[in-house]
Amino acid sequence: MKKLLSWIVAAMCPLLSFSQNPTMHVIHKLKQQKFPKTVPAGNYSGITGLGDGRYAVVSDKSGEDGFFVFQIEQDTLTGKILSVENEGFRSSGKPNRDMEGIAYVPHARTLYISGEADNEILEYTLDGQHTGRRLDIPDIFRTANENYGFEALAYDAGQHLFWTLTESMLKADGNPASGINRVKNRLRLQSFGDDLQPHNQYIYDMDEPQARHQGRLYAMGVSALCAADSGRLLVLEREAYVAKKTIGSWVHCKLYEVNPLAAAKGEPLQKHLLTEFRTKLNLIRQNFANYEGMCWGAELADGSRTLLLIADSQNQYKGILRDWLRVLIVK
Repeated sequence: MKKLLSWIVAAMCPLLSFSQNPTMHVIHKLKQQKFPKTVPAGNYSGITGLGDGRYAVVSDKSGEDGFFVFQIEQDTLTGKILSVENEGFRSSGKPNRDMEGIAYVPHARTLYISGEADNEILEYTLDGQHTGRRLDIPDIFRTANENYGFEALAYDAGQHLFWTLTESMLKADGNPASGINRVKNRLRLQSFGDDLQPHNQYIYDMDEPQARHQGRLYAMGVSALCAADSGRLLVLEREAYVAKKTIGSWVHCKLYEVNPLAAAKGEPLQKHLLTEFRTKLNLIRQNFANYEGMCWGAELADGSRTLLLIADSQNQYKGILRDWLRVLIVK
């Protein structure tokens, strides 16, 4: 019997290892790009693909509740963005709800948008109108701190699951990382089914902050999610530090892969770092970019995939910040 058990465990180990190990690798990070002639100054905080090179984009300080539609053309050999065209804003006619995350549901041909002002995730038609449907949010998320509520949102069409989490720690779970602390920022990753009801909840521990003091402005949290294959998720951790005199400011981004469907119950998710990078604002470099949106872009001729990131420029703050986009090539 012992030999049989040993054989079963040995046979299962490769499967367990596969379920936890990363399946993707970032093989190239393209330079940041901006398109000031066709992309209006904004506070872009979320992006999702609609197909045929069209993307729905939310701006958390747009004049009304709704979303933009961008047409983004990429080079199919290099992944470089060739052009971005703004097809206009689709308004619900209601006040801005601090829209942060957006996800497209292909089979329903509708969009879901998370808002930090109301901490709700609502369904929209493709012309921007509310359908009246929303995800049934568990009560624990009502303890989210102001400006640290639902930031990231993704939909996995293969698993028929929505995924979201708050940008920072809930009041119910401890002190949020709205200030500098030396403890892990523990988040709750929540899934929902097509019935809009909550399914499972997982522990996601962020890395410790790198900033040693708060500066003039500071933000740390998960800013974006993207659904990958076989129930896996890409998670963008973002730490933004604005120095008191602006010069010396930076944003540090880390992209992780996690597999919640293979997670041990009650244990924090295993994180696999795919890439990290820092943008800066100093006398030499002025590429400061607070990336808040992420989704899949075009597939390249060699079979690799592109990941599109979009930054929040705070409406091109004081003429210094830019509405940057960046492409990561994943294989």
